[in-house]
Amino acid sequence: MEKYGDWFIMALAGTLLLAWLYRSFYRWLHAPVNMNRITLGKGAAVSDGDENVQLLNRNGYKVLSAKHVVPIPVELDDAPLGTGARIYIDYMATKDDLTYIVKTARERKPMDWTASGVRDQLLVYALLLQDCSGILYIDAKSGTIRKIAFHLSD
Repeated sequence: MEKYGDWFIMALAGTLLLAWLYRSFYRWLHAPVNMNRITLGKGAAVSDGDENVQLLNRNGYKVLSAKHVVPIPVELDDAPLGTGARIYIDYMATKDDLTYIVKTARERKPMDWTASGVRDQLLVYALLLQDCSGILYIDAKSGTIRKIAFHLSD
C-alpha cells in the first residue's frame, strides 16, 4: 500500500507542476505586447516641512515618496541620442487605497487648462504608470489640488 501512495503523491505533484507550467506559458503567450510595466524605485525621502507635502496631507492624501526619475533611452537612426530623456515625477501619493502621481505647478511652465494642453503635459504620466488612478496637479501657492484622469479606450 505504501508503494502506491508514493506513486500517487508523485503523480499528483507532477500534474500540478505541468498545470502550473501550462498556465504560465499560456499567460505569457497571450499577454499584450505593451505589458512591460515601469516600476518606480523608492524615490527620495519625503520632507514634512515641504509646502507641497503639507498641502497634500491637509487634503487627506498620504505622500509615499518624492522625486522619482524615470530614464528613457532614445535612439535616432539606430544610434543612441545623447544620454536619453528623463521623466520626473514629483511625488507619489495615496488616498482611499488609490494611488496618484503628483506633479507640482512651475512658474516657468504654467499649465494650459484646455483638453489639449492637459493632454500634452500630463498624458505621458498616465501612460507611463497605468496602474495609478490619476494625476494630482498641485499648486502650493494658491493651495489648489486638481485631479486629472485620462480615460483611454481600447
